[in-house]
Amino acid sequence: MSETPITGTCLCKGVQFQLTGHLGIFQYCHCSRCRKFTGSTFSSNLLVLPEQFSWLRGEALVGRYELAEAKYFATGFCTRCGSSLPWLSQSGKVVIVPAGTLDSDPGIRPSQNIFCGSRAVWYQSPETLATYEDMPPRTR
Repeated sequence: MSETPITGTCLCKGVQFQLTGHLGIFQYCHCSRCRKFTGSTFSSNLLVLPEQFSWLRGEALVGRYELAEAKYFATGFCTRCGSSLPWLSQSGKVVIVPAGTLDSDPGIRPSQNIFCGSRAVWYQSPETLATYEDMPPRTR
């Protein structure tokens, strides 16, 4: 990644954040907690050091949910629009940034899939599915 800061926002744009420096890990997480939080087959997350992350606006709109039994997992979300947002791990050592909230290319690509042992039984690799540039054609 270049030294140019990368920004991210929620859907309503009420919250904005910034990432600086060399981005660490970009991964897909298939755990059941990430599936519940994202409503998808997996989460796409960047992991950065806390000093590489800053809120630019709307921090008062950021909600947080922690599972008491989780060692690291928590969630961040916009209390206005419900979008996923970055969150500090319960250990305080890393900020987890949902990649879909970024406003531009972070300059790195996913390097690993984690918690594949709890992958959704209905998961299908995206490469095996039909693709369309926009909405699929009507079948009726």
